[in-house]
Amino acid sequence: MIPELSNGSVLMKDPQRVQEILQSMLKAGSNTLQVISDFDMTLTRFSYNGKRCPTCHNILDNSKTISNECRLKLDLRILSCLLQLDHLLETYYPIEIDTSRSVEEKLPLMVEWWTKAHDLLVEQKIKKDELAQAVRESDAMLREGYELFFDRLHEQSIPLLIFSAGIGDILEEVIRQANVFHPNVKVISNYMDFDEFGMLRAFKGELIHIYNKREGALFNTGHFKELRSKPNVLLMGDSLGDLDMADGVQDMKNILKIGYLNDKVEERKQSYLDSYDIVLVNDESLEIPNAVLHYLTSNK
Repeated sequence: MIPELSNGSVLMKDPQRVQEILQSMLKAGSNTLQVISDFDMTLTRFSYNGKRCPTCHNILDNSKTISNECRLKLDLRILSCLLQLDHLLETYYPIEIDTSRSVEEKLPLMVEWWTKAHDLLVEQKIKKDELAQAVRESDAMLREGYELFFDRLHEQSIPLLIFSAGIGDILEEVIRQANVFHPNVKVISNYMDFDEFGMLRAFKGELIHIYNKREGALFNTGHFKELRSKPNVLLMGDSLGDLDMADGVQDMKNILKIGYLNDKVEERKQSYLDSYDIVLVNDESLEIPNAVLHYLTSNK
C-alpha cells in the first residue's frame, strides 16, 4: 500500500492493523486529519555524520550566550554524554530511558531535571536578541525531507501541533530559519519570560517535561476543540512519553503512531513495538511520514 513501509528501518508489530488505520483515514479524507509531533529528535535529527545533533537546550548550551561554567552543567541530553562532563545528563537521562522503571517513578525526577536546567539558564541572563544567532551558529538540523513535510501539510491545510518539552523560543527560531514556519503550525512548549530589558528572568506557565504531555494536552483543550472536525491523528514521537500528546483530541476516530527509536535500540525495541504502530530505527529522515502523508492526501 505504501512501498516505503518495506524499508529495512521500518518495524511494525501488526502490519495489518497499520493498513486498516491507513485505509480508514484515507476514506475519511485529508480534511479530517491533524498531525501532532514532538520536536527534539523527532522532527530534528538525532545525529549527523556520527555526531549527536543538539536539542533546543543544547543549542543554548553550545552558544556564546552561556558561560563555560554553566555549559559543563547544562548539556541536557547529548553532547556531554560523549564528553562525560554533564552531571545532569549522567544522572537523569538513564532514568528517562530505563524501561524497568514506571512512569510514576520517573515523574518527580523528570521535574527535578527540567527545573534544574531551566534554573541554570535563568542564571545566565540570556538576552532575547541573542537567540537567533545561537540557532544560526548551532548544528541543529531538521530531518531530511522536512521541506516536503512542512510544505505538504501547509498546502493541504492540515494542522501541525508541535508538542515539545524543549524551549519554544528556540524551537520556533529553528523552524523560522528553515523557512517552514507556516500558519498551520502551532507550538506547545516551555517559553522564556524576558524582562523589560530583554533578559531571561523565568519560564512561563507550567513546566512541560517528557512525561507530562498528557496534562499539557488536556490543558490546551481549546486548541483541540477548534479541530473537532479533524478526528484522525498522525502522531510522531521519539519517546514513550510522546504517546500522550493526543489525549486532548476531541472525538478521536483513528490515530496512527510513528515512533523514532534513536538510541539503545535493542533494549527498547519491544516497548516501542508495543506502543507505536510504526517504529523507525536509526532513520534520520522524514521519508516514512512523508510517504504516509502522500498516501492520505493523494485523493485531494
